[in-house]
Amino acid sequence: MSVTTSFPKNQIKVLLLEGISPTALDVFATEDFQIEALKTALAPEELGKRVRDVHILGIRSKTQVTAEVLAGAKRLLTLGCFCIGTNQVDTAFANQRGIPVFNAPFSNTRSVAELMIAEIVGLARQLGDRSREVHAGRWRKVALGCFEIRGKVLGIVGYGHIGRQLGVLAEAMGMRVLFFDRTAKLPMGNNVEAGSLEEVLAQADFVSLHVPETPQTREMIGAAELARMKQGSYLLNASRGTVVVIPALADALRSGHLAGAAVDVYPEEPATNGEGFMTPLQGLPNVLLTPHVGGSTEEAQAAIGREVAVSLTKFVNAGTTTSAVNFPVIEPPVNPGTHRILNVHRNVPGVLRDINRIVSDMQANIQAQILATDANIGYLLMDLDQDVSVDVQKAIASLETSIRTRILF
Repeated sequence: MSVTTSFPKNQIKVLLLEGISPTALDVFATEDFQIEALKTALAPEELGKRVRDVHILGIRSKTQVTAEVLAGAKRLLTLGCFCIGTNQVDTAFANQRGIPVFNAPFSNTRSVAELMIAEIVGLARQLGDRSREVHAGRWRKVALGCFEIRGKVLGIVGYGHIGRQLGVLAEAMGMRVLFFDRTAKLPMGNNVEAGSLEEVLAQADFVSLHVPETPQTREMIGAAELARMKQGSYLLNASRGTVVVIPALADALRSGHLAGAAVDVYPEEPATNGEGFMTPLQGLPNVLLTPHVGGSTEEAQAAIGREVAVSLTKFVNAGTTTSAVNFPVIEPPVNPGTHRILNVHRNVPGVLRDINRIVSDMQANIQAQILATDANIGYLLMDLDQDVSVDVQKAIASLETSIRTRILF
């Protein structure tokens, strides 16, 4: 952008945690922001201290951004989750504080889908067991219980970006794809929509889970659901650790009802790499366990770094909230020769009337005005003539309904 922000860019502080890709640093560096990048996550208490004077915070999946952390982050403008999930952030409280949260819903879909295909083949051929045996010096060449995946039914639960791409790849390998999603989705290729979760569980040879973490998906696959799955079928979970009841899955594997499982996410995961991780699934035959690496490829992390950093930069530079997960959506053009005021306010009747009265009383000329709302807040953008913008901003900020008001440029 050719415009100048009212707050100098070289004073905007960015804190990036958990080894976020250098591609994000490259985006921020071109903006002349102050950047601090750490390879590890921070505990909430330490994070609360570090973010007090930070304007942009970037995290991945391990950092927990609680309401207490956000309450102390007085200068925080925006927050980026450099991953798909945002359940590690109190997005509702961030919304009430006027802080948009961005994520990367598209960038690692191919990496996760490819891992699922690899694990489907791995389970069908018992590759984890055979590899472990040969590493231990044991030669055990068997065909019993090993299958081709061609002609088998893949059931996809959650037909979003990852689920759809997985369906395309599986179909290309000769699988028949059945999917279920709580919202209507356009099938890809010859993928077939099921009428219920139970239908998928009953018909699929492989069930792959790709749902978000919500109250509705918490422990959605328990003992009863596992019992509905076909004898000798397989379960794969690369969505969220709370979706599957792990002890029930372990029981289904021990009993032989399930022939195998692949799990990449767990109800509780370590904050750092190291020894000592425990799960009831360890040591069970034909079970592939990975440490939440579904999107951990160099290509995915580079794409995520760019995607989220660009979203954060667009918000700081122009007020754009197009891909925010917890905020009204605005994508405004730039009007040269104006000052841009951004206002977040409580979504109650009469706010726009009060703001327009201020503008009218000060005889300000509005060149553009955009308002978007959700159930809790309104997000207003106004481009005004430059001579009165500071006074207008102060008057709007003083309204009882205002949460956050600033002149962008």
